[in-house]
Amino acid sequence: MRTVGIGRQDFEKIRVHHNFYVDKTDLIRQWWEADDDVTLVTRPRRFGKALNMSMLEKFFSLEYAGRSELFEGLSIWQEEKYRRLQGTYPVLFMSFANVKETDFASARRKICQLIADVYARYSFLLEEGGLVGAERETFLRKNVNMDDVDATLALGQLSHYLSRYYGRNVILLLDEYDTPMQEAYVNGYWEELISFIRNLFNATFKINPCFERAFMTGIARVSKESFFSDLNNLEVITTTSDKYADCFGFTEEEVYAALEEYGLSDYREQVKDWYDGFSFGERKDIYNPWSIINFLDKRKAGTYWVNTISNDLLSKLVREGSRNMKSTFEKLIQGESFRTELDEQIVYELIDRNEQAVWSLLLASGCLKVKRYNEYMSQFGEWKQEYELELTNFEVKTMFRGMIRKWFHDVRSDYNDFIKALLSDDVRMMNTYMNKITLEMFSYFDTGKRASGAEPERFYHGFVLGLMVDLADRYMITSNRESGFGRYDIMLEPRTGQPCTYDAVIIEFKVQAEEEKELSDTVQEALRQIRERNYNAELTAKGIPEAKIRNYGFAFCGKQVLIGGGKIL
Repeated sequence: MRTVGIGRQDFEKIRVHHNFYVDKTDLIRQWWEADDDVTLVTRPRRFGKALNMSMLEKFFSLEYAGRSELFEGLSIWQEEKYRRLQGTYPVLFMSFANVKETDFASARRKICQLIADVYARYSFLLEEGGLVGAERETFLRKNVNMDDVDATLALGQLSHYLSRYYGRNVILLLDEYDTPMQEAYVNGYWEELISFIRNLFNATFKINPCFERAFMTGIARVSKESFFSDLNNLEVITTTSDKYADCFGFTEEEVYAALEEYGLSDYREQVKDWYDGFSFGERKDIYNPWSIINFLDKRKAGTYWVNTISNDLLSKLVREGSRNMKSTFEKLIQGESFRTELDEQIVYELIDRNEQAVWSLLLASGCLKVKRYNEYMSQFGEWKQEYELELTNFEVKTMFRGMIRKWFHDVRSDYNDFIKALLSDDVRMMNTYMNKITLEMFSYFDTGKRASGAEPERFYHGFVLGLMVDLADRYMITSNRESGFGRYDIMLEPRTGQPCTYDAVIIEFKVQAEEEKELSDTVQEALRQIRERNYNAELTAKGIPEAKIRNYGFAFCGKQVLIGGGKIL
């Protein structure tokens, strides 16, 4: 039985140490026969991108000529023409995976250092006559302190030197190309970085006659307008593309074979519940490799993959999102799907203002999966893409539940006490604890773009998501749904088998209006709306007696809250 090597991303090490490995070498054949100039494949984190890039380097690089033992027994070695192809090209390989700086100067310096490191690998050109004229001076300027001209031209120039030295054009490999972009967005230096990267990519992939072809990977397809505007030779493979669909991640057949190899076949259903659900193109049976490898090693289920995701950005976007976005997340956590139009290109500049950009990011990161996908021509002659999306699997749902609990971390005790007071219909204590919670949490759920309390919808729905996490085992929790003659704010319906144990609950939120002199007037207005619009209709239609239904009005004025109502007598 092969040893499971956790975290190994070097193809050579895995093969030499006889570690567990799922054969993905057919990617080499598929890519070579596609004959595309520049290929960009986007996949979530920990989906084998770095390992596949290492595999491509070891297969094509002249430095690995004659290393047949790395590929013997794998699918690519079955064809004679690929056996002859191995080790025949100069390869330039870089990764931006660790470019996670908090300011532009540091990010630029890190990229310059990576370029300088690549140059250092080929320093023999200085001694072996590989450079002519002023090229030696140009070569020596490639260091961490180089200026923009030297930095952006560097990879194109090195391609020229190597192509002339070896008599063959160069293969370019760039892993995690978009990591610096996300950090630039989060830390506020987007415009500076984009200008630098655009010039680097243009000189490397566009006006470079000395590269044979290029392969890039990343998490998201950053919008072409951002820095791909000059690249008309780019083949982009996203999560909805059929190309290379089974080359990243494990198929169900591969997972079941691995479980059998390690004597874990009895855990098939558990593994499927936790880790299945990713879909690339028409392949709907993709599992994330990181969780599977950890399961094989530790022999128990856990949140292995989601623990590797840096979810600070995701948490911020969801927490500060609109009422509509939080309502959609309520559906997702309940196991429902939703439909939306979106563009798989990530426009970071619009993420704060455009919900579709957030859904695109969540889809690219692997948190959402495509249940259905439809392309059509609108009545106005526009080509539209409609996606039906849902949470990927149980592991992802667990991550979002943990994220929501973290939102309430600082007021956890008060929040738990509020829920206990709600369940026991203790309105006095509900008021005490809710005022403590809103005092701490209102600003947290706001974007800071307006005074907290002016329109506290973000807080309301953050509160609902918190209820869903803590009461999901007892209640079906819904919001903004039709019942009677209107839409209630929150409904807690006891789950099947529990209506005799727990009361149903309806909550209506209201911000104090100018004509309402006291918050108590606003509470009464909320309760009147529940009665007159017959929000109880959905519950009574399911056989829940009115004596088991409690109605509450939550009145807000800034961070001050007054709750009234209770059981109908």
